[in-house]
Amino acid sequence: MKIPFLDLKANYLSVKTEIWDEINQVLENTNYIMGPKVKAFEQKFASAHQVKHCHATSSGTDANHLVLWGLGITHGDEVILPANTFIATAWGATLCGAKPVLVDCEKDSYNIDPEKVEKAITPRTKAVVAVHLYGQPADIDSLKSIAKKHNLHLVEDAAQAHLAEYKGKKVGGLADAASFSFYPGKNLGAYGEGGAVTTQNDSLANTFNMMRQHGQSEKYHHQILGHNYRMEEIQGAVLGIKLKYLAKWTEKRRAVAARYRELLGDLEEITLPAKMSYANPVYHLFVIKTTMRDEMQKYLNEQGVSTGLHYPVPLHLQNTFQYLGHKKGDFPVSEKLAEQGLSLPMFPEMTDEQIGYVAEKVRSFCKAPVLS
Repeated sequence: MKIPFLDLKANYLSVKTEIWDEINQVLENTNYIMGPKVKAFEQKFASAHQVKHCHATSSGTDANHLVLWGLGITHGDEVILPANTFIATAWGATLCGAKPVLVDCEKDSYNIDPEKVEKAITPRTKAVVAVHLYGQPADIDSLKSIAKKHNLHLVEDAAQAHLAEYKGKKVGGLADAASFSFYPGKNLGAYGEGGAVTTQNDSLANTFNMMRQHGQSEKYHHQILGHNYRMEEIQGAVLGIKLKYLAKWTEKRRAVAARYRELLGDLEEITLPAKMSYANPVYHLFVIKTTMRDEMQKYLNEQGVSTGLHYPVPLHLQNTFQYLGHKKGDFPVSEKLAEQGLSLPMFPEMTDEQIGYVAEKVRSFCKAPVLS
């Protein structure tokens, strides 16, 4: 049996007819950039996340930049963010001319460690980025307390966390603003690039809206600095259809995660992802840890099970951030995750047979009896 890491084809086939009807409407109307489909999606996405404002963007990376840019982050400022995240999180700071200040993560949640955040604050610190890694919300209340104490902006990087909940509240409206990604492999994925920024703040929402459209208050009237971060209408159409099914797909991901826990929970050779008491994760990824990561990945691949690494090189060890002056050993929790983390197949269309096969092969590698 061959198990893909992610089955985008199965997802597409489940909504194919509806999707093509929407795309054809876009082609017939010839309104290709930020038309009514994008606007409708923005309203529905905001409602789904219990937030007042959503502005769609051309990518999640652009959303990361737009959030910090709109908050006034600029040259000479510092932005604190976790060392264990996809590099696009850091681009939000660097594109503003700011310095990314990296800190380690918590050993259980894998999210940014609030204690490390407070120790990293300097007079130049202006913002903290809370990444909801793998779809599990960060410890927002602790981070909010720190941000308020030091008069800092707090933003959410919710690229992997659509519909995730923190203490019963959806992510996206828990801080000053949030960024989302709709990269095809995300829980809510476009058929190309796409992203969004969300906020409860009316004034900030207006700034985001102008900035993503060349700083325009109206056509050809440019009030502030901006860029072209607009979403294409076809992506808005696709996302509008897929959003209708996101809650169902999310519950299926949670069911896959629960079944993995049942089948793998007794293995001493691996560590399963923790579920924090304050969080209701959405399992964009299901990342186990093992000291035999490379060997297990090779074995699973030989058995037809595709896996992923998220992320094998933490930010402080990336060549592009050598100027920050870090070395191996500076962020041990992040480094351990980078060396031991292995992402198992995770997608809502997974069948019981597929989940069972993955678990069987993991157990086989660990030389443990197969559970029924």
